[in-house]
Amino acid sequence: MFKKVLIANRGAVAARIIRALDKLGIPSVAVYSEADATAPYLKEAGEAFLLGPGPAKQSYLNQDALFKAIEDSGADAVHPGYGFFSENAGFARALESRGVAFIGPSPEWLEKMGDKVESRKLMAEYGVPMLVASQLLPDDEAAIIAEGERIGFPLLIKATGGGGGIGMQPVTEPKKLVKAVGRARALAERTFSNDGVYLEKLLERPRHIEFQIVADKHGNACTVFERDCSVQRRYQKVIEESPAPAVDKKSLSDLAETICNAVQTMGYDNIGTVEMLRGKDGSFTFLEMNTRLQVEHGVTEEVTGVDLVVAQIRSAAGEKLSDIFDTKPQSKGHAVQARVYAEDPIKFFPSPGHLETYRPPAGEGIRVETGYAKGMDVTPFYDPMIAKVIATADDRKTAIARLRDALAAFAVSGPKTNIPFLLEVLDSEEFKSGQVHTGLASDLRS
Repeated sequence: MFKKVLIANRGAVAARIIRALDKLGIPSVAVYSEADATAPYLKEAGEAFLLGPGPAKQSYLNQDALFKAIEDSGADAVHPGYGFFSENAGFARALESRGVAFIGPSPEWLEKMGDKVESRKLMAEYGVPMLVASQLLPDDEAAIIAEGERIGFPLLIKATGGGGGIGMQPVTEPKKLVKAVGRARALAERTFSNDGVYLEKLLERPRHIEFQIVADKHGNACTVFERDCSVQRRYQKVIEESPAPAVDKKSLSDLAETICNAVQTMGYDNIGTVEMLRGKDGSFTFLEMNTRLQVEHGVTEEVTGVDLVVAQIRSAAGEKLSDIFDTKPQSKGHAVQARVYAEDPIKFFPSPGHLETYRPPAGEGIRVETGYAKGMDVTPFYDPMIAKVIATADDRKTAIARLRDALAAFAVSGPKTNIPFLLEVLDSEEFKSGQVHTGLASDLRS
């Protein structure tokens, strides 16, 4: 097992990983920026090192500062959390060259699954169903239009190195395609330092259902059930739940088996999530695979009792799945998570500011993950999510009621929050009935 782990992340992410390390009896090392100097997670860590000023490029994305903190602390492993370097193969290789373990998949898997075009090829080889899509688009305008017409409109432009829904652009007609591809390339280059894009058939109002994967370095893998992540704004998830409502259990079980066989046969070696879309006809198609811990992992933990962060660390340290899981994970009850953002609840623009009041909810079946406290500033330097609120109960109706009550009791003043929008979703007949889809947020706003 690792002797000391540095967490290359911040806020609620760092706090969550520190808890897992404490369970395992592993000393933790936190890092922070000047903007996070008063963050609660720093008091929970064994040690803490300043990286630099607030902007992420000068702190959490500053590899030289991170490597110095690793050396000064004597950490023999790094947990990247989610975001920042969590899916960066170059960073993982740089750690390995220094004799430091990366707690996540091997760099080879970060590369293979990080490229959306290549991951599609690989998963298709192992029988995972696919949407019609193009290869990496060339610069030739005629070839781009020809590919669009072959796939058929409407379609979606996606970045090969993208994630989190960033840069996705729907296109409904051929005359708009070339300019939209140009915009997508420019955004992909700015965001991911990779201007590669491809086209994919656009499913309108699909369900977004993902499958949690845990694998080891000995050729074993399993799925730990599914999560429904259909409630989104700007292609980014805001409410997630497990199990997926109003979906045939056998189709979910069969798909989970196909995915498990695929990742095990290909030799994937740590935690991951296979994301699928479910069309109106009930068929599933592959979206992408994320090679990291997910923001929404807590809902799986609540219904299974599995500590996914502990499992990830033990797998990275070389333990077998048979030792990590004493028995096959089972799912019981229902869990629903809402992401609380400091943002305008109508236009969804970030709303940084000083937390004059900040009192997260508590109560039976309520779990809150946050990196903030009263008196802190929500700065424009990072993602504006300020908390995740998870409600768990024996059934979905009770879990939703608990989540609604918790959000209504969440006291925040200073920045605007999206809590009014979250309550609107939870109160909608579509959500209550389980008939969720990726267009639900826009329907409520129309």
